[in-house]
Amino acid sequence: MATSTIENVTFRNADMYWDIAADLYFPADFTAENSYPSIVVAHPIGSCKEQTSGNIYAQALAEAGFVAIAFDASFQGASGGTPRFLEDPAQRVEDFRRVVDYLVTLPYVDAERIGVLGICGGGGYTLNAALTEKRFKAVVSITGVNFGRMQRESAAFNGGVLQALAGFGDLRTASVRGAEAPVANFLPDTAEAADTVGDIDIVEAFDYYRTERGQSANGCTTMVLSHASSAMGWDAFHLADELLDQPLLIVVGDKQGAFGAYKDGHTIYEKAASQEKELVVLENVSHYDLYDRGHGAGQALERVIPFFRDKL
Repeated sequence: MATSTIENVTFRNADMYWDIAADLYFPADFTAENSYPSIVVAHPIGSCKEQTSGNIYAQALAEAGFVAIAFDASFQGASGGTPRFLEDPAQRVEDFRRVVDYLVTLPYVDAERIGVLGICGGGGYTLNAALTEKRFKAVVSITGVNFGRMQRESAAFNGGVLQALAGFGDLRTASVRGAEAPVANFLPDTAEAADTVGDIDIVEAFDYYRTERGQSANGCTTMVLSHASSAMGWDAFHLADELLDQPLLIVVGDKQGAFGAYKDGHTIYEKAASQEKELVVLENVSHYDLYDRGHGAGQALERVIPFFRDKL
């Protein structure tokens, strides 16, 4: 298959005080005089546009004839915004609108044929964005995770949600009074520590983010804790039974881990109002196989590309 070309871009909307950084992936035979269906591709939580969202999914979509745009979330990667490493669901979802606003200014993008795809936490954000962003005509979640649900479950195992919220409030107070805001790493410090946890998602996350397999300078897997409370009251799937009506493809693996993508995939499939929806459960596939492995991401793309061709 012919190789696509990539253009690095930055942009900001009238309501923004910082730039969004993104990579545009073009088909090999691209010409600006033509009009193309386009796909917005969202990276996982703690990741960046150079990892699975860009070098796997956007690349493959461009090779299949789409214009794809993989972007860094605000406050993360090469995008602007402070404090750094902010993981605020409201801002993450708003980024999708900002990216679409940019896309529709490009003369070669068909504004009536824009789709969206997200991986892991980016999949959860994708689903939530599609509730109210109807410029997205087709929606794909790859091993999507409802970050709010995951954060509440994690807090429940570590003293309780209310205790966690009180702690985050204390950290924010200290931060505005001049203390350095603590930054938490989503991953253990070593492979041995990850193995000790004993969960497939944690073990494979370390292998992806901390080795040559997927390591990237901007794939920091970190979150500023003084702003962590925003996710606790957020639900990616709220009102999906009323508002999520676009054609929908959900892909998960059957190897279940702590991040809960398998469970979330079934939940949103049952809840979504979409008349056209499909849940694909890939056998013997883990969460991180769907990031870059042939039997994971490769199989997923065999379903994703025909889906977008049909719906866009």
